Amino acid sequence: MSTTEQINTLLVANFGADPGAIRPEVSLRQLRLDSLALEELRLLIEDRMDVDLDDLHLTSRDTVAQLVAAVDRRAAA
Repeated sequence: MSTTEQINTLLVANFGADPGAIRPEVSLRQLRLDSLALEELRLLIEDRMDVDLDDLHLTSRDTVAQLVAAVDRRAAA
């Protein structure tokens, strides 16, 4: 499963995001993720993908594509 698919699955299953609304250019704010939800998402991604995201600072202005790219960079490091 790709990084995009895994993140999309987490967004739908844990945050109730509409699968049709999750597109690369959509901001995390548009998916209704606040700062607490962003931290929870970061922890879920770490657990599910076994990647260290401790230094990753997510904001609600980040897009889904930016999140995927950041996770891919950390996974490749």
